[in-house]
Amino acid sequence: MSVPASQTATTAAPPKLLRSKLFWISMMYFSEGFPLGLFFDLFPVYFRQQGIELSKIGLLSLLGLSWTLKFLWAPLIDFTRRHRYWMAAADVGMGIVMIICAREAGFGPWVWFAIGAFTALSATNDIAIDGYTIEQLDKRELGLANGFRIGFYRVGMLAAGILLWFSDVAGWTSTYGLASVLFLIIAAFSLFAPKEPPRPAREAPASLSSEMSALAQQPMLIVALLLFIAGLLWPVLGVLDAEWIKPYKSAWWFKGGAPVGLIFLSAILFTKGIRGQSEQLSAASSSGPMFGAIVSLLNKPHALLLIGFILIFKLADSSIGFMIKPFWVDSGFTNTQIGLVSVNLGLGLSIAGGIIGGWYTDRAGIFKALWVLGLWQALSNVGYVAAAYFIPRAVQGADIATTHQVLMYSASAIESFTGGLGTAAFLAFLMAIVDKSRATTEYAILSSIFAFSRSIAGWAGGIGAQEMGYAAYFALTFILAFPAYALLPWIKSVLKSSEESRT
Repeated sequence: MSVPASQTATTAAPPKLLRSKLFWISMMYFSEGFPLGLFFDLFPVYFRQQGIELSKIGLLSLLGLSWTLKFLWAPLIDFTRRHRYWMAAADVGMGIVMIICAREAGFGPWVWFAIGAFTALSATNDIAIDGYTIEQLDKRELGLANGFRIGFYRVGMLAAGILLWFSDVAGWTSTYGLASVLFLIIAAFSLFAPKEPPRPAREAPASLSSEMSALAQQPMLIVALLLFIAGLLWPVLGVLDAEWIKPYKSAWWFKGGAPVGLIFLSAILFTKGIRGQSEQLSAASSSGPMFGAIVSLLNKPHALLLIGFILIFKLADSSIGFMIKPFWVDSGFTNTQIGLVSVNLGLGLSIAGGIIGGWYTDRAGIFKALWVLGLWQALSNVGYVAAAYFIPRAVQGADIATTHQVLMYSASAIESFTGGLGTAAFLAFLMAIVDKSRATTEYAILSSIFAFSRSIAGWAGGIGAQEMGYAAYFALTFILAFPAYALLPWIKSVLKSSEESRT
């Protein structure tokens, strides 16, 4: 059967810019990184310049818990599925907060409400963007799309740094005013994004009453759900200033052992609780609107090993990341050198690594990309091992031999580039294993689990570098990359199972 020439031309023509998935993904993840940059880079500087005490500024970190707790209201966005409208509303809300900041000054009660609303809106924006992106993408597009996602997320954070520079030129009122304009522009663009595709067909979801009734007949499943949620909420305790918590905050079990143990225990109890239950009860539990996504996640093949893999795949990268800047300082490099090479040049190389890693992931497949790009990501740590071995400690600003500078800059460049490679493959993996029918909630849960490895690594990294020295600790971070490889055979079956469920 012949195809009309006009139809052939239309099919072969490349999509227009505004219809390109990569364009919309780039714009959306810019808008996801921008608020995070404002919270961590701009707000602390602003309040310190207003003469606010450091202890009060530090308490603002409590408001950042919205990014940890976002899985709690992700089911609401999954239920309504109006991702573009959620994005636009969140951006408008953040723009209003910027207007309030432009009109006010000091550190009154309004600050807690305004910035608390800002972080909650930013977390809501993240939920909607992640869910929208997963629903829009085909599995073959996940790699390259995540490369652009990584790059423009960091460009958004960099834009917040540019606003910080702008505040020196134009003052804080104009800076917050400009930020509000940017948010309103992003909100307008969100409404013109392509509509969500039809939701993948699946069994009719259970009603809330059916879900509660099914859970009431499965007490062990209730315990498993409570333990899982408690594990995800555990970071809240770490930022509380209560007297009864203070003696335990530095303990290894408090920082990492307890939350990880709770999550693993919940998976074990879930497996025991769901076994032997009727298909009707299992279906009502896994398709429920409130806890269905968690039940579905814990019911995936090899759920325990999947959780372990998510926790440790980027452990080597996360473990070294928190200690790189202190190592530069202790080696005598100035803030200007750190900012120019480790931050600015590193940002560009990380973006390039993300795009190239995404292209390779689409070409070779997610499973192969995980172990190939993960290996490159781990090998980059060896560069810092060499730098720590050969570069002596020095007072910041001291003269540094040219060979030592070259060694440090090379280690930084390789680490930034390969970090982007591994991240592109890992994010594609997370997006590939979620159920598209409730991608918003499942991805929010998976990203919360992944956040544990970064927080645990940051705490353990300070102790490790202090007790072992930089060279020995950096060598240890390289070794930490390989336990994840032992889980790859099971991860392959998880990917295969997810692919079959989508067809």
